[in-house]
Amino acid sequence: MPRKVTIVESIHSANDQLAGENSRRLRKAGLFSVNMMASPGAGKTSLIEKTLARLTPHYSIAAIDGDVATSIDADRAAEAGAIAVQINTGGQCHIDAHMLRNALDELDLPEFDILLVENVGNLICPASFKLGTDRNVLIASIPEGDDKPYKYPAMYQDVDALLINKIDLLPYIDFDMDYFLQGVKMLNPGLVSFPVSCKTGEGIDAWIDWLEDQIKGSKTT
Repeated sequence: MPRKVTIVESIHSANDQLAGENSRRLRKAGLFSVNMMASPGAGKTSLIEKTLARLTPHYSIAAIDGDVATSIDADRAAEAGAIAVQINTGGQCHIDAHMLRNALDELDLPEFDILLVENVGNLICPASFKLGTDRNVLIASIPEGDDKPYKYPAMYQDVDALLINKIDLLPYIDFDMDYFLQGVKMLNPGLVSFPVSCKTGEGIDAWIDWLEDQIKGSKTT
């Protein structure tokens, strides 16, 4: 047992070191970066498409899309206006800092203003592997249920913003928003959250306003 713990700590330590290198590299290029995480089916790719539609007229954006297989998500990001790079993790349930570093090599970083990283759909592994991005964003969704903060606390503890997607389904699904947000508050007090719907567009303006504030703030630090 101690040996297993030591090996895991070593893996995370090496990853954190690479994440620090990624962070310095991105900042040197003047590139604001966001790690977007969610469970499968939460609407992560749809939200990225909505975000790109709003931001690409004003910013040059790169997208790095992680998935176990296929280039479907990267293709959708490219169609929405980003320069996209696909990471196929070969069975890994997350992107790690080494994978991101290799993907960054495929981009001329100073050409871009924003990098959106679409992590693999999973509510466990991505929380354990830092990438070196400026912000970490979690997308939850109404069909997942209101118990997810209680069942997957690590995912909610270290994010900078939470989007609660598919709120157009609230009339049809037994989802207690107060109970959900109570769990979020216990894990991450003060976490900014945005109820949104990619279908109706509700809440997207507030999310975009927050994101642009973060981008502008990063230019002054």
